[in-house]
Amino acid sequence: MYNIETTEEFDLWLHNLQDVSMRGFIAKRITIMSSGSLGETRSLGGGLFEAKIHRGPGYRLYFVNKGNRIIVLLCGGDKSTQDRDIKRARELAKEL
Repeated sequence: MYNIETTEEFDLWLHNLQDVSMRGFIAKRITIMSSGSLGETRSLGGGLFEAKIHRGPGYRLYFVNKGNRIIVLLCGGDKSTQDRDIKRARELAKEL
């Protein structure tokens, strides 16, 4: 089990998604992550991870672990903004 925390930036990104059904899908994915099943993820180094969602334009959720039981969702994006999103996630991770 994980406690999931989010940044304001992540919340704003999710809130502003135009596809309402995708917002629901991502919320469900977050609930599944909280149960301990992280799904398809990859390490980006330095404690930063990317969770892939293979729907729509290829959404990504960027997160770090804080202790053993807390995941902090930093920001999100899709495949088209991946490089910029990873850079921003690294900046947000440093601020924690």
